Amino acid sequence: MGRDAQLDRRVALKVLTVVDGDGQASARMAEEARILARLEHPGIVPVHDLGRLPDGRIFYAMKMVEGQRLDVYARSSANLQERLRVFSRICEAVAFAHSEGIIHRDLKPENIMVGRFGEVLVLDWGVAKITGIAPEFAAAGVPARSDTVRGTVIGTADYMAPEQASGDINQVDARSDIYALGRTLAALVGDARPPKRLQAIYCKAASPDRAQRYAGAFELSADIERFLGGEPVLAYHETVLECIARLIHRNQALVLLVAAYLLMRIALFFSTRR
Repeated sequence: MGRDAQLDRRVALKVLTVVDGDGQASARMAEEARILARLEHPGIVPVHDLGRLPDGRIFYAMKMVEGQRLDVYARSSANLQERLRVFSRICEAVAFAHSEGIIHRDLKPENIMVGRFGEVLVLDWGVAKITGIAPEFAAAGVPARSDTVRGTVIGTADYMAPEQASGDINQVDARSDIYALGRTLAALVGDARPPKRLQAIYCKAASPDRAQRYAGAFELSADIERFLGGEPVLAYHETVLECIARLIHRNQALVLLVAAYLLMRIALFFSTRR
């Protein structure tokens, strides 16, 4: 944590701590800051400044976020619908990054914050992969690159897609982040036995076969919203009985009204027969 002396505000500081003899770590960190500065989205922490300390180490300053890590939040929130709405906003932030040609590569609950006002922020883009050049990146001179040596594994094992774990960087794309989102969703839902439709959503997202995953984070978010709205989801094929049960649950007020009307008609029928 640091303080912006000019504006008298607290900021979060990320400082290079390793010895950087060849300058590669400094260049990587500077690029991370520039990537974040251009990913202008409510779900991604904004960067305020990039510079060097008196000892030559590079740093960048970000907005100070107060809140809970997603894994801590998941343990403290008993409301499943609230947790799923948070997850949907995570997907929106990741989808925006993907639209800008950025793959996070290390999505997990520890890298996501839920702020005290309910805002959701995706953090730690230090191992992000640039897969293409958006116009603003090209104008800033940020090159498209594949900066990882083939065979090097980057990420966190429990949230890493099989193609990412193999070390083949050419196979890592947006669907690798979708896998991590699926694993994150499973962690967010917790140990409680989830509805089949919800279980199908995170199983599809975290499928070992990337061709079976959602095509993008927006599609995953949309299926979550359909689940929350009581609508059929793409990841699960309902039986007729399940469809009827879902419609009854979704329209409980209408079902009760119809049932009351039918009971009234039955009572009226028998009263006139006397």
